[in-house]
Amino acid sequence: MKVETANDHVSSRELRIAKMLNAPAELVWEVWTNPDHIANWWGPYGFTNTIHTIAVIAGGEWRLTMHGPDGKTYTNKSVFVEIVPSKKIVFQHFNPNYLATIVFEPDGKETLMEWTMQFETTELFETVVKVFKADEGLKQNVEKLTSYIRTQIK
Repeated sequence: MKVETANDHVSSRELRIAKMLNAPAELVWEVWTNPDHIANWWGPYGFTNTIHTIAVIAGGEWRLTMHGPDGKTYTNKSVFVEIVPSKKIVFQHFNPNYLATIVFEPDGKETLMEWTMQFETTELFETVVKVFKADEGLKQNVEKLTSYIRTQIK
């Protein structure tokens, strides 16, 4: 699994990853939008989560605290911009500011997930990747999602 970046204007501030998930779109959607599920897989390895609120509607807020393996906590706030059930989630994350777009394309019993994070500026993108290893974090997040989905297949 590869996190992609490119050299054009927009892509110079984007992280992108695609993954075929071995689950139907309805299950992938449930795992993405139900706080009881998302708390179990969100974030890089070693992180746990407390979901304070998640209102998966346009204008709805998502607040969570990520608990790092180093004992530090990281408060996160996002606002959902666009929701198309079982097909698309778009949210604006704050601090660092980026727009996340996650698209789900059903393919039989599998679902292709395409996840893009577009940062406000190239400078912010470069800082977040260099300092916080956001590219590796995104990859780990998808790996954790993939593993978690396996536990939900009945």
